[in-house]
Amino acid sequence: MANIASAQKKNRQMIKHRAANRAAMSSLRTAVKSARAAVDAKAADAGEVVKAAISTINKAVTKGLLKKNTGARYVSRLALRASK
Repeated sequence: MANIASAQKKNRQMIKHRAANRAAMSSLRTAVKSARAAVDAKAADAGEVVKAAISTINKAVTKGLLKKNTGARYVSRLALRASK
């Protein structure tokens, strides 16, 4: 446990940021998983689900949760799967 006030504050911030990042990554993974499932099942609303997943991926890149190339790779693979 930190003894210095600034270190204690940084620990409190880290706990909040970690919780937010974990929640955002969880929703990202859920969106990608549901998009993949919709495309594989040839669902009627697959296009909308894929579009929402791509938006979620791009937001994660903007927030710094994913690196730019990682986000691009996810989007590319999802678009490729949707186009088949």
